[in-house]
Amino acid sequence: MEKLTIKCEKQEKLYDILRKNGITYNQYQKALRNKDIKINGKRIKSDSIVLEGDEITIYYEKVNHEIEIIYQDENVIIANKPIGIEVEGKDGLAEKLNALAVHRLDRNTTGLIILAKDAESQGILTDAIKARTITKKYMAYVVGETHFNGEYKAYLVKDAQKSVVKIYNTPQKNSVQIISIFKTIKNEGDKSLVECTLVTGKTHQLRAHLAYLGHPIIGDGKYGKNDDNKKFGEKYQLLHCFYIKFDKIQGKLNYLEGKIFVKNPEFIIQ
Repeated sequence: MEKLTIKCEKQEKLYDILRKNGITYNQYQKALRNKDIKINGKRIKSDSIVLEGDEITIYYEKVNHEIEIIYQDENVIIANKPIGIEVEGKDGLAEKLNALAVHRLDRNTTGLIILAKDAESQGILTDAIKARTITKKYMAYVVGETHFNGEYKAYLVKDAQKSVVKIYNTPQKNSVQIISIFKTIKNEGDKSLVECTLVTGKTHQLRAHLAYLGHPIIGDGKYGKNDDNKKFGEKYQLLHCFYIKFDKIQGKLNYLEGKIFVKNPEFIIQ
């Protein structure tokens, strides 16, 4: 555990002070739950207003969220998102890089992500993703032996309240069609390395689609099986966006057309 002591210089909300001193929102929430924050020596369990002269002490777990920048110019950033960080929201990747999100990766999915430095660039990139003129490919380790080599279609229903999606073979009420391209790279006995290409890009599409096909991503606590994840010793899904290609881009970002960016995942770098 790390310890941080801060002398408050003015009346301010507790989290605002901690954030300015490098504490992430998740670290703050966990410290609150564990009663690991003290103000003037007294433990607290909820957000507070801290007065000038008050002394804050927090015990927290150090998290390394160094962001690797793959490419950057005056309009866009392409970063390698680490595990355990959201794209948007407090302490999200976009906030850390002072940029605007264009698309998302799940909290525990790693890999290449595109961010914009201004609203015009964000609009151009968002339109390109909707028009499917940006190609995104992923690597995933999945459970079992696979023989994928083509396009797979299904229907997805999103349950926003439960933050989960369900996949069906035929259209359902409120369903949308999903299209994924899966290609087996290699089989390793009880697991396989699979290249995944998003044709459509819906919430949890690759994770849920692979699970529906009988090969959940190893480490996926939502769509996989706990027994499989324990067997492989993985707590987080082995899913990484390793490839982005700008097929066609309009407006002031047309110089990106044809550019390809690649970053292999750590789980296959030996």
